[in-house]
Formats: sequence, structure tokens, C-alpha cells
Amino acid sequence: MTDGPLLWYLNRSTGLVLLVLLTLSTVLGVLSLGGRPGRGVPRFVTQSLHRNLALLSVALLGVHVTTAVVDTYVDIRWWQAVVPVGATYMPLWLGLGTVALDLIVLVAVTSLLRTRLGHRTWHAVHLLSWAAWAVAVAHGLGIGTDLRAGNLLAVVPTVACVAAVLLAGTVRVARGLRPEHLPERSLS
Repeated sequence: MTDGPLLWYLNRSTGLVLLVLLTLSTVLGVLSLGGRPGRGVPRFVTQSLHRNLALLSVALLGVHVTTAVVDTYVDIRWWQAVVPVGATYMPLWLGLGTVALDLIVLVAVTSLLRTRLGHRTWHAVHLLSWAAWAVAVAHGLGIGTDLRAGNLLAVVPTVACVAAVLLAGTVRVARGLRPEHLPERSLS
């Protein structure tokens, strides 16, 4: 175990980059859903990029959690990274990070087992990635030192990520409301 600014900076930077990667993966996942592929970009390209960003996010999440546990400045035990209750350091915010980690691992494992699961089961679990993303945003805002230090400029990336996911969700809902996507009504 070690202590020092390097691990603190590594933990903070991986957390921020992780939020951006998770946001990009979420946006690509939402926009590549159903209907027709994007203009000029084949669906397999957006899906491959979505999967690769998600995989990179999982790897970076491992670095983020490891640096939090290894850094002795704050006492975070290895089990507190996977069990959302019982932490001594900022228990609510650390617990939210743990819930996000657990959900991301669940989504990743079921995605790896997708061919062995039914589509409905896989899809139902995969929808938890929305919750994981939202809980990760709350974790970052709550456990981060920026708001407590009055550094609102550092919150701008989080606001941009929230705006991107909300915009993607809005586009997705608007696509689903087009007449060609609505079920036909019977006149009888």
C-alpha cells in the first residue's frame, strides 16, 4: 500500500475519463438501437465501437478501483469496492460507486454470455447500464472534491456527459414516435 499525490491524481483522472467513456458507450448504444443504422455509418461499426468503448471502460474501471484501494490516504478496503454497504469513508457516495461497479460487471458478464442467454434476458440486464451510468454520475459528483472546493469549472465535463445522454435518449424516443415505428391500430 502506498500514499501520495500520484495515486490520487490517477484515481481522479481515471474517474473522469471513465465517465466520458461510459457516456460515449451509452450514447452509441442508445443511438444504434432499433430501426435503421446511422447515416453513412454501417451498424456493425457503431456496435463495434460501442462494445470496444464498453470494454475499455471496464478495464479503466479496474484501474480506478485499484488506485482507490491501494492509496492509503483514504481507507477504502478491497471488499468495500464490491459491497455497497459498510464503508467508513463517505459511505453513501462510495456505496453508489460500488453499485455502479456491480451493475457494470453484471452487464459486461451478461454481454459476454449473450449467445447463451435469450435476447429478452440479455436486453433486460443490459438496460441496467442506464442505471449504472446514472449512479456513476452521482458517485462522481458526491465523492469528488470539486464541489466541496468550489471548483464548478471541473463539473463541466459531468454536465456535458449528462446533456449528451439526455440528448441521445430524446433522439431515441423521438425515433420511436415516428409513424413508421408505431404499431398499427385496428379499426374494428
